[in-house]
Amino acid sequence: METKKGALPLLFAVMFLVMVGFGIIIPVMPFYAEQLGASPTQLGLLMAVYSLMQLLFAPMWGRISDRIGRKPVIMVGIAGLAISFFLMALSTQLWMLFAARIIGGLLSSANMPTVMAYVADVTSNEDRGKGMGIIGAAVGLGFIFGPAIGGLFSQNNLATPFYLAGASSLLTFVLVAIVLKESLSPEQRHTHSTEKTSMWKAFSGPLSLLFILQLFVTLSLSGLEATFAYFAAERAGMGTVQLGYIFMIMGVAGAIVQGGLVGRLTKKWGEGAIIQAGIIISAIGFALILRADSFATSAAFMTIFGIGNGIIRPSVSSLLTKKSKSGHGSTTGLLSSFDSLGRIVGPPLGGWLFSVSIGLPYISGIILSAVALVVYQIYAVQARKHQSTLAN
Repeated sequence: METKKGALPLLFAVMFLVMVGFGIIIPVMPFYAEQLGASPTQLGLLMAVYSLMQLLFAPMWGRISDRIGRKPVIMVGIAGLAISFFLMALSTQLWMLFAARIIGGLLSSANMPTVMAYVADVTSNEDRGKGMGIIGAAVGLGFIFGPAIGGLFSQNNLATPFYLAGASSLLTFVLVAIVLKESLSPEQRHTHSTEKTSMWKAFSGPLSLLFILQLFVTLSLSGLEATFAYFAAERAGMGTVQLGYIFMIMGVAGAIVQGGLVGRLTKKWGEGAIIQAGIIISAIGFALILRADSFATSAAFMTIFGIGNGIIRPSVSSLLTKKSKSGHGSTTGLLSSFDSLGRIVGPPLGGWLFSVSIGLPYISGIILSAVALVVYQIYAVQARKHQSTLAN
């Protein structure tokens, strides 16, 4: 059990470094693509193609990790990231940038579901929420530090952050190769490799509703992320530096709650109660954001939203891996797919709603939160019925 306990800090470090590498390129990508002749539409496609690859391939990698083990699949994902960053740094034409993003999306879609599955392997049901929360915190902190580093190192040469991100990924690869132990025993791998089940097996019965709930949550989040810069500029006259601080404050608050509180809360109240609380706090956050008119109010209201949103995903992951009869990798892979779908549809939908009316993305966020809450209630009723049918 010592090995298992020691795995969580290591997985935290791995996901933190992966997300720092990923985040480094965020502030640079638009200017870098523009330098290679990309139009705003092509830039949008460049961002979307990565999420599309994740949507298509995350379930596949999740299943493969059930069959051959977590460690080799995590290594493939991190190596894919490193290759894609170096390819982007060396790109001299736009098609090369697209090729690098496609390769990166295809291979790095192995990371999140496999790390989540690893957490599910090494945690007891009681500590599952804590483990998922720790990974969520690593992702959040990586997203805070990555863009800050990228912005800092892009001043002299726009390619530098891509080399930096590639080096960060190589460092993570070496860390995994040397230190991380496999979490699936040969017997468990053999069991999964002899099972001929559909990739969609996890999406069955009452549990399918939890995947749909996560889709609604991600849709509302990515709609906010895509439009808040314009909203804050118009309502409070804020620039990029202030916006960076707001997202940083929101990210730190979310990471603290995920890393320190989710485990305790799910242990005390159960995942279901925390999912519902998270959705309600997110909806309150959306409503408050509509009233934001200064840096202070924007930072406070975005933080309230961030805390609510931050406790949903780890709790959903925890509940799914406890209840699903599919392998942990298949379950977390499918969840990552629904996340990616939300990230593909959310930004253009949010942008279109914003063009209709400035407050519409946040009103739709409240509506989507209400729908997610209803979806959870239906899940709870169906799960109870399912349980009593099995008992009889």
